[in-house]
Amino acid sequence: MSYNNNGEPNKSTGQYHSVKGNLVETVGNLTGAESWQQSGKEEHAQGEAEYKAAQAKGYAEGTMDRLGGKKDAVVGALSGDRQQEASGNVRHDKGEAQQEFNKNA
Repeated sequence: MSYNNNGEPNKSTGQYHSVKGNLVETVGNLTGAESWQQSGKEEHAQGEAEYKAAQAKGYAEGTMDRLGGKKDAVVGALSGDRQQEASGNVRHDKGEAQQEFNKNA
């Protein structure tokens, strides 16, 4: 896999390698070049794996924000700290959006 500079999986590069792998495999199929077919299959599989890893990571981060935000909102509401309550609600909503964006189709 070709993770980004900080060693994290990346959805964009995962998609890029998935598509590139399909193209290389297609060229191999058209020309009969088995090495291109094989390398295309491998790059496609690696791209798909990186995409799924990035998706899972994003979903987990969304879960943490959602739970942390809910906790902050409840603590803020109970203590009368409206600023903490509001920032907790914003964090919760951000986490929920991130989960939605990264859920499996």
